[in-house]
Amino acid sequence: MVGHYARSEYLDSLQRAEVACERARPLWRAEWPTWLLIVAIYGGWLLTLANWRVLGTVPATLLVIWWSAWYMSLQHELIHGHPTPWPSVNRLFGHAPLAIWYPYRLYRDSHLAHHVDSHLTMPALDTESQYICPREWAGMSRPVRLVYWFNKTFWGRVLVGPALAIGGTLFEAVRQPWRGDWRYVPMWLAHIAMVAALLWWMSSAFGVPAWWYLLAISYPAQSLAMVRSYHEHRPAQDHKQRIVLNEAGWFFRLLFLNNNLHLVHHDLPSLPWYLLPRVYRARRDTYNARSGGFHVDGYGELMRRYGFTAIDAPVHPLMNDHALENRAAHV
Repeated sequence: MVGHYARSEYLDSLQRAEVACERARPLWRAEWPTWLLIVAIYGGWLLTLANWRVLGTVPATLLVIWWSAWYMSLQHELIHGHPTPWPSVNRLFGHAPLAIWYPYRLYRDSHLAHHVDSHLTMPALDTESQYICPREWAGMSRPVRLVYWFNKTFWGRVLVGPALAIGGTLFEAVRQPWRGDWRYVPMWLAHIAMVAALLWWMSSAFGVPAWWYLLAISYPAQSLAMVRSYHEHRPAQDHKQRIVLNEAGWFFRLLFLNNNLHLVHHDLPSLPWYLLPRVYRARRDTYNARSGGFHVDGYGELMRRYGFTAIDAPVHPLMNDHALENRAAHV
């Protein structure tokens, strides 16, 4: 697995011993918190739809937004080898297109590539970069640039961030076969068929219109999920200083499955979500020193400080096109 904890050169011997001790505990071996999470998400999603008319449109919509956003966090856990040691089994719990927009395989491949820490934030290399190459920026019109500047604000990320991400993904899905790369075509066809079947079933069985699920549930769920990634990485020379430690409140810790402690996750990507806080608390000062002070006191701080103020520029400040192209050629 990409970035497995045993291959991290950043873990000291004591931390390795602590992680090895955690792996031996029944909590890790059984992974019962993740099993409960799977039951809660699928069960809650289905029960909410089954009681749509009883709950009423607004409460039911808000609940399904939560289940869909939480499901994306569950998919992240599945990608990193939970709750079983068999990837083919874990995949079974992540293929359902509850969040609509992205096939599970595409998310898996893209996210594992993101875990090459030396590439973080670099637009030509990091599959989850929120930055733009200088050359691409130079070719943009002023209105498009304004959209990307708005995307660098907290509320901009919530409002237009999903549209930029979804649009970019769909554009790439069309461009790849146009250029002769047909690897993901069967995946996309299967995903589209599953989405169509899911939307038809929800409409016929529960009276939830397809357009409502797409626009009033799935898009806001993407917006909620993007709160986590708003200031998750920053440009820095030391690639460990590019990864945030966000001491969020209980609501977002639960929603994001403690992935707000993002540097801990990048160090230990195979560590289950419910053990991340324990490892962080044991090495809090060390982690904050290694992050170079990249510390945030919850998402409310980001909302207050950067609600309509860009947190930084859309163009990557440390890399030029020539350097990016040279590094991309050797990947």
